[in-house]
Amino acid sequence: MDLISGIALGVNVAVTSEALLFCLIGVSVGMFIGVLPGIGPLAAVAMTLPITYHLEPMSALIMLAGIFYGAQYGGSTASILLNLPGTSTTAVTALDGYPMAKQGRAGVALFITTITSFVGGCFAIVLVMSFAPALGQMALKFSSAEYFSIMLLGLVAAATMSLGSPIKGLISVVAGLLLATVGMDSTSGVVRYSFGVLELQDGLNLVAMAMGLFGVAELLKNAGKPRDLAPQKVRMRELIPTRQDIKECWKPTLRGSVVGSFVGILPGAGPTLAAFLAYAFEKRVSRTPEKFGRGAIEGISAPEAANNASTQAAFIPTLALGIPGDAGMAVLLGAMMIHGITPRPEFFTTNADLFWGLVVSFWIGNLMLLVLNIPLIGFWVRVLTVPQRLLFPAILFFICIGVYSVSNSPFDVMTVIVFGIVGYLMNAYGYPPAPMLMGFILGPMIEQHFRRALLFSRGDITTFIDRPISAAFLVLTLLLIASIAIPTLIARRKGLPVED
Repeated sequence: MDLISGIALGVNVAVTSEALLFCLIGVSVGMFIGVLPGIGPLAAVAMTLPITYHLEPMSALIMLAGIFYGAQYGGSTASILLNLPGTSTTAVTALDGYPMAKQGRAGVALFITTITSFVGGCFAIVLVMSFAPALGQMALKFSSAEYFSIMLLGLVAAATMSLGSPIKGLISVVAGLLLATVGMDSTSGVVRYSFGVLELQDGLNLVAMAMGLFGVAELLKNAGKPRDLAPQKVRMRELIPTRQDIKECWKPTLRGSVVGSFVGILPGAGPTLAAFLAYAFEKRVSRTPEKFGRGAIEGISAPEAANNASTQAAFIPTLALGIPGDAGMAVLLGAMMIHGITPRPEFFTTNADLFWGLVVSFWIGNLMLLVLNIPLIGFWVRVLTVPQRLLFPAILFFICIGVYSVSNSPFDVMTVIVFGIVGYLMNAYGYPPAPMLMGFILGPMIEQHFRRALLFSRGDITTFIDRPISAAFLVLTLLLIASIAIPTLIARRKGLPVED
């Protein structure tokens, strides 16, 4: 299917009353969650996942995707007005956004973040339309050996390229893979690691695990933090940037879009890394780097374009290969699997209406965000004054109600609480929970392709290196591991301090 035919098909699917309604709901909820400090898009997607059980797959995915990329828009509001990032991806925005607010230019900062977010998102959507189907066609030549190798590369990349200690990231991935083995083996029918608990025979509940790791854990982490409840008021007439502002920000916006799109395609990198890389690159190429951290408009335009471009570009490996670009894509991948849809190279032909409808909904959602975000800035300012003692218990209540509604199981509610505590402890000790979730979701597929490859080769383990593409992925995996291990060993031998 050519590009024009695909867009026409997507318009027929996405421009329906139901699709438009759920797109609007998704981006609105995403903006709201993004504005609230300490919640984040992953928690929002996890909390709303049970609702999608009762929706058509197209409506469910449009809404969940809207929540995810909508949160990137809203996250900058708290960063600029309160110096409290609404999401981890907008932490870098606070470096220059908050100084601009203190200079009385909060309105300009908020307007610029909205426009640059829109540009970054649109740039990446064009890449999704152009390269995802082509990548899927190339991946049609993959066998189980290639799928195993690329999934292994994706998990190692998720651990080593995430912020924090790569070693702890790898430990989180292994923990996720081990948790994925709980329940009935799909090949032999043997129940593994259930320890006699009847509810574990079907494995751990993905929704409960995601809600706990990202919803409850974030609430616990932020519950005791003080919050300033007096954000600066912003008037509509203060939103208009000057010509000088536009001149200073359009090149950083384009560069941030390119950096974010490239990082988004890489498995495990994510929008947080994209935002920091774009900020660092912009500071390096700037003729006046001393302005950064003091209210430089380039310091908000580049990372905002990058994090939104990264979020949209992450759909390329997710839809084409079934390899989530980051933890948010892993949750969306899980949602697709819940609805009986497995992203694979054939996805673009067997589910062409779903793919193109989703892509067109990205355009519609970004336009909705552009139209909604600026007029609602005053409303978001008032939302930021809601006390945590009222907000957090309400969110916890809806989390428990949501996970219970999936299968009416009190065990799932207990699972949420347990993984909430686990997620809190992981954050406290520097173990990222996102690689664990990616390991849990990809674990069954890795096991399945590993077994199938050995079955086709009659138990010959060298099949993974005899096939050139598989061998190339394995070499890249080893290089990633070596890039961590070798500098660490050299530092230890020289007696230099190294990260745990």
